[in-house]
Amino acid sequence: MPEPYEPFDDGRAIDHTGAGGATDLAMEEAETLEKTPGGPLGTGPTGKPRSLWSDAWHDLSRNPVFIISSLIILFLVVIAIWPQLIASGDPLQCDLSKAQEGSQPGHPFGFNGQGCDVYTRTVYGARASVQVGVFATLGVTIIGSLFGGLAGFFGGAWDGVLSRITDVFFAIPVILGGLVLLSVVTSTTVWPVIGFMVLLGWPQLSRIARGSVITAKQNDYVQAARALGASNSRMLLRHITPNALAPVIVVATIALGTYISLEATLSFLGVGLKPPTVSWGIDISSASQYIRNAPHMLLWPAGALAITVLSFIMLGDAVRDALDPKLR
Repeated sequence: MPEPYEPFDDGRAIDHTGAGGATDLAMEEAETLEKTPGGPLGTGPTGKPRSLWSDAWHDLSRNPVFIISSLIILFLVVIAIWPQLIASGDPLQCDLSKAQEGSQPGHPFGFNGQGCDVYTRTVYGARASVQVGVFATLGVTIIGSLFGGLAGFFGGAWDGVLSRITDVFFAIPVILGGLVLLSVVTSTTVWPVIGFMVLLGWPQLSRIARGSVITAKQNDYVQAARALGASNSRMLLRHITPNALAPVIVVATIALGTYISLEATLSFLGVGLKPPTVSWGIDISSASQYIRNAPHMLLWPAGALAITVLSFIMLGDAVRDALDPKLR
């Protein structure tokens, strides 16, 4: 005869056969997990599934690479808007008697070949570089996403014409195109350089947007919306665009650092930004001939440029890892 079960102190009873007790405990543990504030993996505080964007932000907020690169970029943006916060001097005020001299009190980076304060010029140089990178990226993203998205959605003749146009632009070398197109420009503003980057940069984003839209419009929810009679504008704005933006955002974030580097390269070659505009590329170009006698003239603007480009590339890599479901 099996022994009768004995009650526990808390009033619960478990049969000595083992079946009923294990089941009861498992059910109680499951109820406890359901009441946990965070919920199961991939759900929000209320237990509802998180969207792609909220899930991506959840990963980014815990990624040290994203946090460090974001802080550096935020600092660069702040000093680009208000450089006088950390540099009280005038970047165009020079004293030839101090040309090529090293660090001095109040001038930690020394002086360049014209006797200008390298520290002040390095701080003010962030404005032109960030301005070129941001506006060039915005222009490339808007134009490329618009043309590429429409080509991917409608296909047919529109897609064929756009593909041939992008092939033509891809055949133009960027540096050679800059030497040809910008050599005839006499403006000292940043807008000719931005226009050149947008002109040769939008085909890359258009191909990314085209492929992303083609992939998104084949999903079941888009086909269901089409079967229910949804208009093309509704499918594009409500169903396709939110789910096709991730690759475009990743490429645009990485491209921003590339455009800053391209501006410095064109300015170094003498066809990008021109004096009196303060630019890291201009300072690197003027300091290259004094690299043996006064290496500090080249070190600081080149270091600022390298840190800026690296920060945007690191930010783009972190965003890519967060938005790509295959990497989870």
